[in-house]
Amino acid sequence: MTVGRLTYPLPVSLVYAGVSNGWAQWISWVLVQEGCAVDSIRWSPLSRLPDMGSLEAFFGRPGRVLLVLDDWYLRFDTGRNQEWARVLREVMPRLHDRVGAVTVTTRALPDEAVSLGAVTLRGVGPEEARRRVLAEVGLLPGAPYSRRDEGPRYPEDPPDVSNAPRKSPRFTGREDLLNEVHDVLDSGGEHGSRVLLHGPPGVGKSQAAVEYVSRFGSEYDLIWWVPAATKAAAREGFAALAREVGLSEGDQLTGQIEAVQGALGRDEKGRWLIIFDGAEDLDGIAPLLPEGRGQVLLTSQSTEWSRYGAKPYALPPFERTESVAFACRRAPRLTEAQAGELAEALGDLPLVIDQSAAWIDAHPGADIPRYLRALRPDAGAAPEVPAAHRQVWARTLDSLAARSPSVYELLLLLTFFSPDMLPVRLLRSARPSDLPTHLAGPVTEPGSWDSALLTISEIASMRVEFATEAGQETTASVVSLRMHRSFHRFIRDSLTPESERVYSATAARVLVASDPGEPGSPRNWHRYAEILPHLEPSGALDSDDGDVRRLLLNCLDYLRVRGEYQDGYTLTRRVLDRWRRTSEPTDRGVLAAAHQQARMLRGLGRYEEAERVDRSILGILAEAGVDSGLELLRAKDGLGATLMARGRYDEARALYEEAAQNATDWLGDRYVPQTLQFRTNLALALGLQGHYEQSGKLHREVYERRVGLLGARARRTLQSGYYTARMLRLLGRLREARSLQSYNVHLMRRTLDEAHRQTLLAEHNLALCLRRDAEFEEAREMMRDSRRRLKEVSGADHPDVLMVSLDYAMLLRVLGDRPKARGLAESAAESYTQRLGELHPYAIGARNNCALTLLDDGEVDEGLGLAEESTRQMEAAIGRDHVWSLGCAMNCTAALAAVGDLEEAERVGRDALRRAIPAMGAGHVLSANLRAALALDLRALGRMEESATLERLALNTLSASHGANHDQTRYMRSHSRPYWDFEPQPI
Repeated sequence: MTVGRLTYPLPVSLVYAGVSNGWAQWISWVLVQEGCAVDSIRWSPLSRLPDMGSLEAFFGRPGRVLLVLDDWYLRFDTGRNQEWARVLREVMPRLHDRVGAVTVTTRALPDEAVSLGAVTLRGVGPEEARRRVLAEVGLLPGAPYSRRDEGPRYPEDPPDVSNAPRKSPRFTGREDLLNEVHDVLDSGGEHGSRVLLHGPPGVGKSQAAVEYVSRFGSEYDLIWWVPAATKAAAREGFAALAREVGLSEGDQLTGQIEAVQGALGRDEKGRWLIIFDGAEDLDGIAPLLPEGRGQVLLTSQSTEWSRYGAKPYALPPFERTESVAFACRRAPRLTEAQAGELAEALGDLPLVIDQSAAWIDAHPGADIPRYLRALRPDAGAAPEVPAAHRQVWARTLDSLAARSPSVYELLLLLTFFSPDMLPVRLLRSARPSDLPTHLAGPVTEPGSWDSALLTISEIASMRVEFATEAGQETTASVVSLRMHRSFHRFIRDSLTPESERVYSATAARVLVASDPGEPGSPRNWHRYAEILPHLEPSGALDSDDGDVRRLLLNCLDYLRVRGEYQDGYTLTRRVLDRWRRTSEPTDRGVLAAAHQQARMLRGLGRYEEAERVDRSILGILAEAGVDSGLELLRAKDGLGATLMARGRYDEARALYEEAAQNATDWLGDRYVPQTLQFRTNLALALGLQGHYEQSGKLHREVYERRVGLLGARARRTLQSGYYTARMLRLLGRLREARSLQSYNVHLMRRTLDEAHRQTLLAEHNLALCLRRDAEFEEAREMMRDSRRRLKEVSGADHPDVLMVSLDYAMLLRVLGDRPKARGLAESAAESYTQRLGELHPYAIGARNNCALTLLDDGEVDEGLGLAEESTRQMEAAIGRDHVWSLGCAMNCTAALAAVGDLEEAERVGRDALRRAIPAMGAGHVLSANLRAALALDLRALGRMEESATLERLALNTLSASHGANHDQTRYMRSHSRPYWDFEPQPI
């Protein structure tokens, strides 16, 4: 044997079947590393054998031939495979000194292949496998094994991140198509690539995708399979990748999705593959498609995915040779002629061939010719379901019912769940009392359960996955099962109304038993995501059972918490349409669903519709004579939230004052958790009105009461601490605000988690405190980080992110990064306009900030126009005496001074100061800044005495609240122009 790298290339012909592509790539790489010249030759097991002369000429080529033996070599006893068996018996022994072989199957080779002396590469590890490969061509390793980043992955070393299903051992054909798909995906370069596998039901689109992953998976570092039968399932499945790789643990699915898309887009290697399986909802799923250097594979019946850059590949029914090979592998006692007749009758459709051959295999005494005659076309067959298919399915079901009635009953029950993701875990955890007596045993006893599911998967051609469950470390159980939709529909259509009623009730009870409660808790989200697809097929939406309705309300709350407002709104509409037919308008469940409808509409930014729903709830209660109680309080609370979101703060305050008083009167105590929440909402409304002193006092009162009632680390208590600190900052009491907010952030990080939305908002407020204390770099770092993580948690267009983005823009302005500040401010203003409307106070205030950035860039005329316009709009929206209107007016004076209109600047500034003192108090920082701005304009006009008086008052005010040497005091003393930043508040 030769040791080390060759001085001249040793020619090696590497012969393999397509199913062994991963092994072939790795073996080829191993040989090339040792200096071999490798010619990889892929052969199709379905191809005809060349004549013996051609074969001997091939094996007579210079160098060595290395055969990769896999499962296709295990059958050399039927049809064309017998010809290959003859080759192994007659040709190979004469060439044993030039032909080597390795086996990558875990099963024993047939006698014909044993003579090759093949050595196994399975289960020995990469170092030993490499040694064996080299030994077959007469070489010894020259250095220890080391896979560099550019080398293919050892086939038994899967990617660190992968959730792809296992391949089917009976997969047949599609050789050329899979290689074409690989070539297209691999050619994407820096722009990535997308491929669509499309075709009618039953042609094996999903199995082809699984086979692709099996063959070419060694080329990827990340493979993520997304069940995409519904938009909700696809979003949850894609977002799960964020949790898998530690990107985000936030509440909102949108944020997690965007975090994944961002990470994939930034990945420079692009060794990732995302599969969207069963993606029929283009509008719902297209926004999930990641950009970047990686690859996307879709399966769908639709060809429209080409509009999104996916190259389409049609999966037709099998070629006849593929059908014959597949049927013979599935049912070995079929002759090739019989398999051809079967394929002819079934239209070469893989799904039904599989089911039919499974029946034949399970009935060794069955008369095959008679079975085939029964499949001949029926002139009366429904065109969408060929008669032969119905014959196969009916015979399959009849056979199962006769052989195993309990397994048959289980199959019927499974059709009352979504066929795309049958709830194996939910059924297994069901209480015996929730199931019919004859099913309780098989479902709750692990051995019987797995046996039943395997039986169903075999006879019905259903994809099955195994995994080791918690507490069962040594035993793998069935955890996933998927039924074809056509078969699912066939069974459901064959049931009587009474059977449907019984199975529907059972399925609904299984779902109820799996409801963990607390849909707001992250530990329960995976369970609700698992339940959601089954609500419709189980009949839960039509149920009048109280437990089922509670489950539906919990599912709605889960969707709201996860930020899935559109899906939540759609489900709420469907729930209400059904419940209102059978229940009174004041039924608690109906009212709860209506409240959720309003909340979903608010989440979608459809505030006008949300207000109509909120008011309709109050109207229903009034019509029913309900003038007290929690239902009325909830209705007022919901309407108040909508009014605040619409910028109608006066109405919201009036409603919350009424609700807070009602709560105290009806609940008999001013300081119980329910009344404290209404008082919190009232404090928020006061803050939005600009009544910072009253708002801060009320927040402080609630905060102290919650510390006593709930404890310092309760989530509601921490929230009240944050609200209190924010009001202290807006009041200009920076030392108190910073001290409380620092402590509050410390507790939140330890109690809620560093990535929790509430923690990130508290960090944002702390960053604003740091900014006001001139600790600009620390403020920038903290605000930039909180903004980034809020985007991961909630999505780029969430109100929280817009709020922080606008504040971050104004911080960057102070730090001198004007281009970035202007771009960010304008983007936030545009997003507020699109989300809330052009005349919402937040959109107006954001545009007033943009006026400052225009002035910075010397665009004074444009800046003045925007400042004057936004000031007029703010005054019209919330009143001339609101702090935001006064702040806009101060910026307007800066713009007037910039264009040289000092008289108008003085007039506007004097009027604003006159209004600010009664509204905010003479000692508020805004009042001080208005004085300082007016002093500057008076100085420019030559009115030095009044200017000096106003300046002195302003400096004394700021020195008293901030300190004589505080940065803001020094800024004022330098005669720099005061300005005001609009800061949105979270609602």
